[in-house]
Amino acid sequence: MTQPPRDVVTSVLGFARTLRHAGVAASPERVAVMLDAVAHLDVLDPVAVYWAGRLTLCGGPDDLDRYDAAFPAWFGGEVPRARASAPAVRPRVVRSAPLETGAGTPDGEEPDDLATRASGAEALRHRDVGELTAAERAQLRRLFALLAPAAPMRPSRRRRPAPHGSVHVGRTVRGALRSGGEVTRLVHHRARPRPRRVVLLVDVSGSMTPYADALLRFAHAAVRARPTSTEVFTIGTRLTRVTRELRLRDADRALAASGQAIPDWSGGTRIGEVLKAFLDRWGQRGTARGAVVVVCSDGWERGGAELLGEQMARLRRLAHAVVWVNPHKGRPGYEPLAAGMVAALPSVDAFVSGHSMAAFEELVDVIEHVPTPAAPPPRVPAQGRPLQEDRDAC
Repeated sequence: MTQPPRDVVTSVLGFARTLRHAGVAASPERVAVMLDAVAHLDVLDPVAVYWAGRLTLCGGPDDLDRYDAAFPAWFGGEVPRARASAPAVRPRVVRSAPLETGAGTPDGEEPDDLATRASGAEALRHRDVGELTAAERAQLRRLFALLAPAAPMRPSRRRRPAPHGSVHVGRTVRGALRSGGEVTRLVHHRARPRPRRVVLLVDVSGSMTPYADALLRFAHAAVRARPTSTEVFTIGTRLTRVTRELRLRDADRALAASGQAIPDWSGGTRIGEVLKAFLDRWGQRGTARGAVVVVCSDGWERGGAELLGEQMARLRRLAHAVVWVNPHKGRPGYEPLAAGMVAALPSVDAFVSGHSMAAFEELVDVIEHVPTPAAPPPRVPAQGRPLQEDRDAC
């Protein structure tokens, strides 16, 4: 069997990974079939590559739209369509915008547009979003459209039948009565999982301006994926709820509506005061209780750092977990020396970066699989007997 070149194999594997992020179940068996098909095709023909992937990697009608969105995001250009007649010159993937400055090929060597495009998209995933050009930001928007953040799950009080778990006494006894009073089968049930609420607090102050657009696009993807269990607020000098604006289907329209609703865009930063307002008005009443709260900020605090530390500790007692996203963490040699970060980190369960597309994909995994914090041990006085409040809690 003819094997495709190594760079083409790398491109197809990366494309399959992008499809899986978009929700297409591109299994290893389907990827192997596409590699076999590409080995017999002209890899410089975007129409042939497009249809080879569409026929092998898609498993149903629901995958077609996601595939059409992922193909130009990975390989660049527009979605190829079948041509009426074959032209004399082989078509090549059209570059919508150069991803690398000074990219070219030596004289006499034919470029491999498919591999070049894929490597450019892969390099863009690791670029700092605050340093991208306008053309690169447009390419990044397509990748954000493929994000499908999943909410962490929690057990609910409702139970459902299951092959394993605790024994359902009522159904087991009723089944025994139908068989003459003899227990012939144990009926099990377990808690039905439900999505846990995710709350995003996005800093839109002046120091976060280069990253605010990307953070809000991530928030839009999260709201679109879980509209009933995701809340988004912006923080700066005041608190603004933008969940309703981000529920618009189109990302550009959602961000435009959010921009009109935010009165303190590119202003100052008073995280402690705004966080207190959030907890007083929303968090204490249930929004933050048992939720995964994601704070997206660089930690520059113009107010008192002591207030921020107190409110973060208060938030930590209410929330299931607290995740802090700092875009500067992705820079080499970064240390959390800002007063706000020093005050907030003791109450943070996960400290991640949010400076690139790869970092946002990592953030999706952190939110979905955030570890359950261990409960603190009960306080014991000197004489060895539990305190009154601990006995009451037991």
